[in-house]
Amino acid sequence: MGRLTEYQVIGRHLPTETNPTPKLYRMRIFATNTVVAKSRFWYFLMKLRKVKKANGEIVSLNVIHEKRPMKVKNFGIWIRYDSRSGTHNMYKEYREMSRTDAVEALYQDMAARHRARFRSIHILRVVELEKSDQVKRPYIKQLISRNLKFPLPHRVPKSSKKIFAVRRPATFA
Repeated sequence: MGRLTEYQVIGRHLPTETNPTPKLYRMRIFATNTVVAKSRFWYFLMKLRKVKKANGEIVSLNVIHEKRPMKVKNFGIWIRYDSRSGTHNMYKEYREMSRTDAVEALYQDMAARHRARFRSIHILRVVELEKSDQVKRPYIKQLISRNLKFPLPHRVPKSSKKIFAVRRPATFA
């Protein structure tokens, strides 16, 4: 799987005589490229509103860029995924630099912990958690304390003794 990009896709049903101005539908979709983004848009729109690609059109497709890509942020992600036993809803938290990095971490985490493939995961919502009170998971809470330090408990001091000697050692007495 390549690097993900966040797209805003706006589409609608084709205008007809009965409905000359159909309703627009907007989705934020994470995909590797524009082709996958459009495909996922039609996949979700068919499930939600019964609009097929054959009788619909995409009005616009834009790439959404991160406002502050160099700041570390906490993200909460609501997903729905299909496992071997059924469909499950989940909420997960990640600490990343951007929304796309958080979603990539989610896909990797779901593949590792639940053996869930990209096609079986539906991202419902991605929210940046501004306040530390909004963070629920303990594995993210431990990282947001003010004076966080990572001690290095097993530091081996460098010895001044050389590894290689210039002369052969004298082994006789």
